[in-house]
Amino acid sequence: MTTKNNIPVNISDIPLLSEDMFLTAVMELLKMESVRCIAYFAVKNIYSRTFRIYCGTANDVSGDIEIFATDIPFNKTVESLTPAYSPMHVFEREIHEKYGIKFENHPWLKPLRYPSDRFDKNMTPDSYPFFTVEREDLHEVGVGPVHAGIIEPGHFRFICDGEKIIHLETVLGYQHRGIENMMTGKPELRKILLAESIAGDSVVAHSLACVAGIESLAGFVPDEKLQQERCLALELERIAIHIADTSALCMDIAYQLGQVACEALRTIVINTVQLWCGNRFAKGLIRPEGTYYAVDIEICRQIRKNISEIISRYNDIASKILSLPSLLARFEDIGILTAEQAKLAGLTGLTARASGLARDIRKTHPFQYFTKLEHEIVTGKNGDILSRLKQRIVEIEQSYNIINKLVDLIEAGESVAKKTQYEPSLKPLQICFSLTEGWRGEICHTIMTDSSGNVSLYKIKDPSLHNWFGLSLAVRNQDISDFPICNKSFNLSYCGFDL
Repeated sequence: MTTKNNIPVNISDIPLLSEDMFLTAVMELLKMESVRCIAYFAVKNIYSRTFRIYCGTANDVSGDIEIFATDIPFNKTVESLTPAYSPMHVFEREIHEKYGIKFENHPWLKPLRYPSDRFDKNMTPDSYPFFTVEREDLHEVGVGPVHAGIIEPGHFRFICDGEKIIHLETVLGYQHRGIENMMTGKPELRKILLAESIAGDSVVAHSLACVAGIESLAGFVPDEKLQQERCLALELERIAIHIADTSALCMDIAYQLGQVACEALRTIVINTVQLWCGNRFAKGLIRPEGTYYAVDIEICRQIRKNISEIISRYNDIASKILSLPSLLARFEDIGILTAEQAKLAGLTGLTARASGLARDIRKTHPFQYFTKLEHEIVTGKNGDILSRLKQRIVEIEQSYNIINKLVDLIEAGESVAKKTQYEPSLKPLQICFSLTEGWRGEICHTIMTDSSGNVSLYKIKDPSLHNWFGLSLAVRNQDISDFPICNKSFNLSYCGFDL
């Protein structure tokens, strides 16, 4: 079954293949350089005592999304796809954890998260089976799960040879919120409120994926002005976090000028968003079938003024950062992630692009007004901390240009009518894949409806699901003292991973 981003299909039209045909069909697609798996999950049927496994793959050249399904009896072992396509390991581990399905020949079949409805209640973070090496000259270092300040819980287990990191294993899932389960049923407005809380630094990106999916299932096509405003909010969010990350990288190497200068610029961005919708993180801005905060001429004027000041001041501090030998010595050739490693880990977004992979949903599977904008993917080549910093600098410039184009279009168009009621009726027995490109990378919301048009399944994939494993690869053979800055250069989400 072939579809596109945010184009729903009938569940009954999805090919139901035998297990062997299903695995063969999926692997034939994943062998292609341009194809990735965006969703792989199981649905339990207690009446037929089977699991229906769905797979969605995305082709970054054609923009197609292929969907397959197969039925697996309870207690049946399934052949693992991970040995042939390593990014599948996270999907298979999640299915195993939730339903107890065993994947034969999986190289690392152990818990991914710890949901309350997990199959084996004996699986807890305390009993996590860490990788170990029996050598007297190696030692282990444990960090977390309790951290200083407001950082969320996560445990890092290092195996070190002296100061060199040989292996890093990250365990998350200490505060599983069960958001995916809460997203089922009705009302639809509750789903948007939950989507805004999936990852606090990606409010627009996740709420837009949710809203776009709901609208497509309701048969609603937003007008161009509304699409432009949503993309404008998305790019403002991208600029805000990229500037904040630049500040954090400066802080980690004690370059205070860069830190405080970028902190001030980030504040201007989020205060601009607050002027627009009353919330610095854009909560309440993205809603199905309309908006309560339509952009007027005065807001356009303020956005244009503020964003011009921000880009001028940011470029000035960025040029200083890139000209300081002491700073470059801490960034260059540290935390290298090659293009091959990024591909094997299934990385998305900024970290993938910094390693040379041209992955950007705005270009390959365009959504909202990006279907009409000519967006070009810019990539780095070294895959080190410096490359990830430079990627942020380039993408801020790109977002600045996109925002100016959108403001021009919004000023020239008619105002969007305010809408305060948000309860669209969804088509029954449909499935939709909703993809957006958040500042961190590819976000995928998969939504299925039952015979009454209620949401029966909601799957969320934050880019952190794949990218945490990229961090583990990047810190190998680095000094353990380099871990904090490597970690910061990825800036991954704990809660976005743990749904």
